[in-house]
Amino acid sequence: MNFPLFPQEASTAAAQTDHIYFALLGLSAFILALVFLPMIFFLFKYRSGKIANRAQLNLPTNKIEVTWTVIPTLIALGIFAWGAKVYFDEEVPPANTLEINVVGKQWMWKIQHQEGNHEINELHIPVNRAVKLTLASEDVIHSFYIPAFRIKQDVVPGRFTTEWFQPTRVGTYRFYCSEYCGTDHSKMQGIVFVMKPQDYENWLARGNVRNTLAQSGENLFRRLGCSGCHVNSNVIHAPPLEGLYEKLVPLSDKTFVRADDKYLRDSILLPTSQVVAGYQPLMPTYEGRISEDELLQLIAYLKSIGKETPPKKP
Repeated sequence: MNFPLFPQEASTAAAQTDHIYFALLGLSAFILALVFLPMIFFLFKYRSGKIANRAQLNLPTNKIEVTWTVIPTLIALGIFAWGAKVYFDEEVPPANTLEINVVGKQWMWKIQHQEGNHEINELHIPVNRAVKLTLASEDVIHSFYIPAFRIKQDVVPGRFTTEWFQPTRVGTYRFYCSEYCGTDHSKMQGIVFVMKPQDYENWLARGNVRNTLAQSGENLFRRLGCSGCHVNSNVIHAPPLEGLYEKLVPLSDKTFVRADDKYLRDSILLPTSQVVAGYQPLMPTYEGRISEDELLQLIAYLKSIGKETPPKKP
């Protein structure tokens, strides 16, 4: 059986992470040798009873102090700048990513594709395509970890977290929950299938999905009665949702907030926390009434109409 010291590099982030990791190991080994090898040498050279010149040396102490202060500082700043670049590269997704939702639940991973395909403990993705995961938890803190991609992201109840990667090798790779989450924590794992683009499209087509994620969200939007207030209602005055996503929204406290995924989530679960200017806090909360899966479907629908032209006021 093969037990590699390090997992295979299978994403763009893996090489960057490994380079800085090995650079830190090499720097640590160099400093260790620089300190301990002379120390061991002097232990033998000047041991008790050894004939050696023990006269006090006249050394340029100021220059030595400046040298061993400035050089390590510059090295540390260089490592910091390198690490910061790697961090921001891994935390800021590029445009036009493939968006996939992941919901952690004791003890499984539920995957939602925008096309409507659903998976349990499996994740199918195309090679050489940037993939953005939106992660949520239905119960406790989990942590989504793909060793071959060198990515790990905590999945926290009550909020969304995101992670992105770009796979570079076709193959199968394991993913895990790396945060202890209960009795069967060790079983909370699955497989990533990195496929050629055409094979991925064929896999999507084999799913025989009736509705996309946004269409399922629209059905839920109407079933929950949201359309009764937000779609040309003459009874209840509610803000329009078309053209809303990623726009600045004025609030009743005279501040502004961007209508991103977090804002949409809070507006559904905590509607009175950020009331839109000119409207009354009449919307009921849906906390405890819908699951994380359904919440992601609703948000997918709101994002799909987020670029539409808002209806004209009568």
